[in-house]
Amino acid sequence: MQALKQTLLTATCAFAGLVSTPALASGDPTATSSVTVVVSALASTSSVVKLYFYNVREKFLTHGGYAFMRAVKPGGQTQISLPVELPNGEWAVAITQDTNNNDKLDKNFMGIPTEPFAFSNNVRPRLAPPDFNDCKFMVSGTGKVVTIALTK
Repeated sequence: MQALKQTLLTATCAFAGLVSTPALASGDPTATSSVTVVVSALASTSSVVKLYFYNVREKFLTHGGYAFMRAVKPGGQTQISLPVELPNGEWAVAITQDTNNNDKLDKNFMGIPTEPFAFSNNVRPRLAPPDFNDCKFMVSGTGKVVTIALTK
């Protein structure tokens, strides 16, 4: 359970703006690609959805370890689409939805989230946090769509 607490600690970070991120060492360090992240099965059509983007394996799901975060209001929809420009390389996304609008991921007494969350590749953790390798996807070239269903 302690591992799950650590995994979800990132989700309690305060709202942050876009932080510039250097591209990974391979190829052109300035090359970016268009990626659209589609999040479906939202628990609420009005509560904020937070998307945390990671591109460093060792920082995945660590407090403040994300490259950048975006907060999106669903505007009455049960699905959101977020277009982003990402430096080419390996990326992973962790998502939470703050259904009670208290700006944090609520958990039960065992540290298990009581609010919806999800990871890229639709990885569903069981007893431990997911690994970056399980959640990662490759960004190289435009038109990439990453589809993630929220876990309620």
